[in-house]
Amino acid sequence: MYISGVIFDAQCGCTTAYLLKLTDCQLPVDAQKIKVHYVFCLKGKNKMVSLLKSQYKYSASKAWQAKHRGFTLIELVVAIAIIGIVASIALPSYLEYVKKGRRAAAQSHLMDVAQRQQQYLLDNRSYAASLSALDVTTPSDVSGFYTITIAVGDGGPPSFTATAAPISGSAQASDPTLTLSSTGAKTPADKW
Repeated sequence: MYISGVIFDAQCGCTTAYLLKLTDCQLPVDAQKIKVHYVFCLKGKNKMVSLLKSQYKYSASKAWQAKHRGFTLIELVVAIAIIGIVASIALPSYLEYVKKGRRAAAQSHLMDVAQRQQQYLLDNRSYAASLSALDVTTPSDVSGFYTITIAVGDGGPPSFTATAAPISGSAQASDPTLTLSSTGAKTPADKW
């Protein structure tokens, strides 16, 4: 027969967990290795026959306190300092990554405009002077940060320059103005 459970002794403040094998209410030899405070001996169907007291006392409250003591103020300050250092390094990198992603979206839109301009030239023998003439809508991830314009060249062979100028006050305000010409020239070259 196996007995298991938890006993709390209000007199000494001890909490004991136990799992013992009892044979005819004899305390097994292995029980001396288990530091229990009280062992119930059961005989029959749920009847307590005797209460055996062990010679060992074990106070689980001190062990529990050592194991579950929580955080100290110094541990908390060190954790906050580490989070602050990681955030100060990661946040600027993340913002630069997002900025490059918005720039790439504007560049992709300018390439789409250039492709539509070439089709418009084949159909009309001149370039369109506006996005509406090309039937192109600027995506919201571009229009919130860049103003897209088209400038058509005067005289000579037809030409155009599509420009994506960053909107002042937006997150892209420090970004340079992107241009794409009918000859395929992209400026500034280091941002393409």
